[in-house]
Amino acid sequence: MTTHEESTGFLYPFIESEETDAKSLLEDLAASARSKAAESARLQRESLDEYGPALTEAGIKMAERFLRGGRLYTLGNGGSSTDAATLASLFSRPARGRPVAAWSLAADEAVVTALGNDVGFELIFKRQIIAHARDRDVAIALSTSGNSEDLMTAITEANHRGVLTIGFSGHDGGRMAAAEDLDYCFTVHSQSIHRIQESHAMLGYRLWSVTQEHMARARKAS
Repeated sequence: MTTHEESTGFLYPFIESEETDAKSLLEDLAASARSKAAESARLQRESLDEYGPALTEAGIKMAERFLRGGRLYTLGNGGSSTDAATLASLFSRPARGRPVAAWSLAADEAVVTALGNDVGFELIFKRQIIAHARDRDVAIALSTSGNSEDLMTAITEANHRGVLTIGFSGHDGGRMAAAEDLDYCFTVHSQSIHRIQESHAMLGYRLWSVTQEHMARARKAS
């Protein structure tokens, strides 16, 4: 088996080098895709069932802060950094509803690389929180393991500054699940990084939806 086959075998274990039946291969690929989609949908339903009330509560608290001029900061590493950027964009440039000020702290390459080079990678998010965060703001950290040192350091700093802190984690929740500095922690109980990130996207959308609904009601009441 080649190195390439070894690196992708866990995704499609049914594909072998001697496969010559194109129809059978396509059927196996389709079955694999259906299985993954079903698993993703199941995890999203279970996460909503488990965290529905807490998501609503957190979304309302976020809306109250945004109505006072608060800002959202999102943070994550690797694939979770792109999820963090997508989440920030959902809040700052929504297809409908009210935009709010939101930034992904991994999005500015100059800031990230400067801090990583000058003070250390574990401080790239904490130093940005120190520079920008106020007690009316919100910070959402995304980690499939829940153990990222740079995220935990930033969350602790944010909590000390009165920022509303929210964590999205996976597996057993890692350090995030036990962190006193997180106001809310939403853990997707899966061993698959892909399925965790898909559910994180759904949880982020739910927070955005609740936030928009509450801000709309507040505007009508005023």
